[in-house]
Formats: sequence, C-alpha cells, structure tokens
Amino acid sequence: MNRIIYESRETELNKVALNDLPGGPEAFELAAKFCYGISVDLTANIISGLRCAAEYLEMTEDLEEGNLIFKTEAFLSYVVLSSWRDSILVLKSCENLSPWAENLQIVRRCSESIAWKACANPKGIRWQYTGKVPRSVSSPKWSEMNDSSPSRNTQVPPDWWFEDVSILRIDHYVRVVTAIKVKGMRYELIGAAIVHYATKWLPGITKDQGFGSVSGETVDVGCNSSMSNWKGGLHIIVAGTKEDFPSIQAKDHRMIVESLISMIPQPKDSVSCSFLLRLLRMANMLKVAHALVTELEKRVGMQFDQATLADLLIPSYNKSETMYDVDLVQRLLEHFLVQEQSESSSPSRQSLSDGKMYDGAQRGNNLNAKMRVAKLVDSYLTEVSRDRNLSLTKFQVLAEALPESARTCDDGLYRAVDSYLKAHPTLTEHERKRLCRVMDCQKLSIDACMHAAQNERLPLRIVVQVLFSEQVKISNAIANTTVKETGESHYQPLKPNRKTLLEGTPLSFQEGWTAAKKDINTIKFEIESVKTKYLKLQNDMETLKRQFDKVITKPKQTSAWSSGWKKLSKLTHKMTENNDSDSQVANVEPTRKTNRRWRNSIS
Repeated sequence: MNRIIYESRETELNKVALNDLPGGPEAFELAAKFCYGISVDLTANIISGLRCAAEYLEMTEDLEEGNLIFKTEAFLSYVVLSSWRDSILVLKSCENLSPWAENLQIVRRCSESIAWKACANPKGIRWQYTGKVPRSVSSPKWSEMNDSSPSRNTQVPPDWWFEDVSILRIDHYVRVVTAIKVKGMRYELIGAAIVHYATKWLPGITKDQGFGSVSGETVDVGCNSSMSNWKGGLHIIVAGTKEDFPSIQAKDHRMIVESLISMIPQPKDSVSCSFLLRLLRMANMLKVAHALVTELEKRVGMQFDQATLADLLIPSYNKSETMYDVDLVQRLLEHFLVQEQSESSSPSRQSLSDGKMYDGAQRGNNLNAKMRVAKLVDSYLTEVSRDRNLSLTKFQVLAEALPESARTCDDGLYRAVDSYLKAHPTLTEHERKRLCRVMDCQKLSIDACMHAAQNERLPLRIVVQVLFSEQVKISNAIANTTVKETGESHYQPLKPNRKTLLEGTPLSFQEGWTAAKKDINTIKFEIESVKTKYLKLQNDMETLKRQFDKVITKPKQTSAWSSGWKKLSKLTHKMTENNDSDSQVANVEPTRKTNRRWRNSIS
C-alpha cells in the first residue's frame, strides 16, 4: 500500500483504487481482518480468492512468520487437496481468478487431485455430491445418502465422477479430463464423460430441438454466468473464423464444441457415431474452425457404418441451395472408404495361419460394413431426392461412390431413382437415362422389376432391360432346375437311398433349394398366365384388324335421295320379273291340257 501511494505522486490522496485485486472486495476484507488479528475461518469457497489476494498484497514470510500466504497455502495442501468435494469447489471458484490461479498452480494441483481420486477406488475416498441434478436426470442412488462416503455394501458405478466434474468450466474440465487420461482411465469412460458434459452444457445435442435454442434461454444459468464472466484462462483451440456471433452464449457453445472435439479419445468406439454426427451438426452451425471440423468428419468416417438416417439429415448452413448438406455426406463416405482401404491393406502382425484367418474375418467385416453403408446411402438418397434443388450430378456422384460389391440388391437405388424422377418431372430423356445408369437392372428383385415394368417415368430402354434381365433370370433358373433334376435321376443309383442323400446334403442347402423350387414353380405359373393373356390379346388384335380392313374397303355411301331411287328401281324390276314368270306359267298350262286332249282322242 505504501508503494502504491508513493508511486501516485499526489499530495492530497484520499482514495486508492485496487481494481485488479483478485478475489475482489471480499478477499481484501478477509486480508484486512487477518492483519488486525481478527479470526478468519478458512473454507473451500474462499480459499482460492484469499490465496490470490495474499499474493497480490505480498503478504510473505519476509515481513512476519505465519503470514497469510503461508496459512492459505497450508490449508490448500493439507485440507483441500485431500478432499474430493473441496478440490472441485476450489477449482470451480478459480474460474474468476485467471491468471492468478494458473500462475500459483492452484488449477494444476486441484486437477491432479481430482484425476487421482477419479482413477482410484471410490470406496476409499471421502466425497460428497456437489452438483444439483434435476429430477428428470437419473442420478446414482448413493447421491442421496447422508454419509460422506459410500458404505462397503454399496456398489459404486464406474461413472460416479461424471456429474461432479461436469459442473466445471470447459477449460478446467479439459485440464481434469487430460489428467485422468494420463492416469490410465479407460477410453470408454472418457468418451462417456465427454458425452455427459455435452448433454449438460449444449442444448439440442441429444434431442432434435430447435436450432435457435443454442443461443436461447434453454441453457443453464450457471453456464451463462460462468462463461460470460470468463476473461481468460486455458483455451487451446482457436476458432478459425473471424466473424463474431451476436450472442455470448453462441460463443461459449462454440468454445465447448471445439474443446470437446479436441478431447475425444483416439480409439474407434470411444463415443457413438450418433453423438459425433450431432456434434458435427452443431459444429457446422456454430462455424467451428475448419481443421477441427475436418478432424471430426474423419472420426465419423471411421464409424460411418453405425450411423442412422436421422443423424445424417444435417441441414445446410452455408447458404447452399439444397436443404440438406449432401456434400458433407459425400465427404463422410469418402473418409469411410479411405479408412476401409487402409485397414484392408495394413499388414498383419500375426502368424501365417492366424493371419489368413484374420484376413478372412476382416474382409467379411469390411463387406458387411460396406453393405450397411450402402443401405444407409440408398435411404439417404431417397430422402434428399425430394429436394427439387438437388442436382443430378450430386445425386449420381453419391450413388456411384460405393463399389458394386457393396450392393447385392439395387432395390434401394431404384426407390431413390424413382423418387428423384417424381420430384423432377422436367428432366430430359438424356438426363433420365443418365440417372438410371446408377442402378443395375440385373440386381433388382421381382417386385422391383414388376414395378419398373409399369413405371411410366422410366425411359423405355430401361424398361426393356428390366424385362430382358428378368427373362434371363427365369430361363437360367429353369435351365438349372432341369439340369439338376436330370443329374439327380442319372446319378440316383449311386446313392443307397433317399435318407443317405438327405443326410449328405447340408440343411441350409435343402431349405434354400426348397424355397428356390417354390419360387420357380410360381414363376412358371406366372409365365403361363402371361402367355395365355398374350394369345388372347393377339386374337383380339386380329379381330380388330379384320374389322378395320372391312371398314377401309367399304365403298363410299351415296345420298339418301339416290339410294331411294335405286331401291324403287330394284322394286319395279322385281315386280316385272314376277309378272313375266306368271304369264309363262299360264301359257304352259293350256298347252299341256291341249296336248293331253289330243292324246286322248287318238287313243
């Protein structure tokens, strides 16, 4: 104080301002009481501010033994650091004491103490639940106990420390989790703790809430007050954009997202793919640094086969024309394919025989993962194809990104193509043909082929290909059936009896063959019905053609007046012919009679 007054160089000084005193008026009042011999009760809530104020006021041992620095330091070392609850409370109170708490190693020592206790057996630690959990959030049963430590019979869950540590500010939380990692905590628990922290401090990370709530009133009051009062401290990641958000809460949320991305453990399944995608959605919305977004996209690509359609429907925040961010899904798919290729090409450290078995299992897992991703991409294409602003090129690139072996059936692609044709009725014939090239007609099921044959939106060439491929399938199935039946009858004497034949055949093959025979019989019946309908239609066509030819060859009709005269002339002609025939008959009759008389007279 003497030095401050001397340096002011004012003769009449009535007031001294200590604006940069850590701990504020409360800490100065406690230091003044200590100087005048008034007893001061040291607690975990005031010890950090009082220790920083004593350092600021230079209350060292050089002036007097047992000064305030010595007493506060002893209380920190022997009382606070040995208690789980007091360590968290002191670290929480250090949020407004930067950079003094950092320089005096209070933050480091409390973080190390918390990390050591989190990794140790919780039954031997005196702790007390510090966070106030709402009733809607499930908390451990032991959180309601009055004892300072759990009983021996109580089974403590492995995530007992999540809620206590989650009350810390993000920079101090990073310090604690980093120290816990170094102590050897399992990466699954580290990932679960990160998810718990994000669920508490980031609204909308678990539920599909409105995106305006990120800067709205749904955030906890403690989060807003602690973050907005933060004037420094540890924040390793710096945002990559220079734009300032209008809301302080949005800045705080961006800081939390950046820190959580940098803390996620490296192993593949440390956190779920659904959480990574929700975090990626929030990172794009808050305009997080591009390097961190790219890193997060790579992490999602490693677990892309675990994603769901609802998590992939990420809106486009970069003022794009499309409703959903299709380019983002395209990048995620590329990261997935690169990861799959690197895993399949990596050398195995096992022996030759074990290596072969490992390679076979790895290839099977990779193929299953690709098949799941193919179904997911087909569903995503069906959903986003309803957007009229989605270009044909983006649709085609995303549909053709996976190899052909990833899809055993193209029904999903056919649904996506049909949905795109419905939403884009103005496509040209060339564009429709180009769109339909993404699917293989030979991989369509019977139901899809029947629908495609009646689909007026498809090009005629595609319909013909679908019918031809289905006809080839049916022919091959019938040929295989004939060959197998003849082969069985030819080689039947080689088998002792039918029972031995069935025993020698695998059960799965027998069931598959029975189902195949049923399908073949059904297809044969359908073919016969189609042939009958075709013959009937051909006969009807011939009848219609003959009637049409008669209509064409029929002479032109005359007027009613001329037709009337023609009918009258024909009637007159008939009457004349009738009169002539009657007269002739009459002349013949007398002749016969006279001759008869003459003959009678001669006789």
